[in-house]
Amino acid sequence: MAEIGEPVKAKIKDLTPTHKQVSLTAKVLNVSEAKEIPSRFGPARKVAEATIGDDSGTVVLSLWQDQIGTISANDVISIENGYVSLVRGHIRLNVGKYGKIEKVDVAVENVNTENDISAKEHEATQRHPRRNMGRRREGGFRPRGGNRF
Repeated sequence: MAEIGEPVKAKIKDLTPTHKQVSLTAKVLNVSEAKEIPSRFGPARKVAEATIGDDSGTVVLSLWQDQIGTISANDVISIENGYVSLVRGHIRLNVGKYGKIEKVDVAVENVNTENDISAKEHEATQRHPRRNMGRRREGGFRPRGGNRF
């Protein structure tokens, strides 16, 4: 069993919505065209999706900004410190700013395309429950103090 803070070497079939610090090796089956996603907090961001697989199954890998164009179909890649998220109830593998994705010279001969774990719908789970510490959540901004206007 891996210690806390140590990446877990995984097979695609074993990924769950709560997996963090995932390391795996897989073959890139295809990469979609990049599309722009509007952001609530700044400029639009680009994202592309790649389907990757190993002998246990396939999963969709989200490629953001600078990751786009670094891999292509038939590449074998190594992902270190990736994490799993849910997009509309479906598993997506991500490589964030603390992770690494790189091409490797390893053969992945047999890819199990019958087990697409991104096709299965999962129920969203809260990773970290929010705590309001007794504060009210409704009402938005409420001025404090004497003068209200």
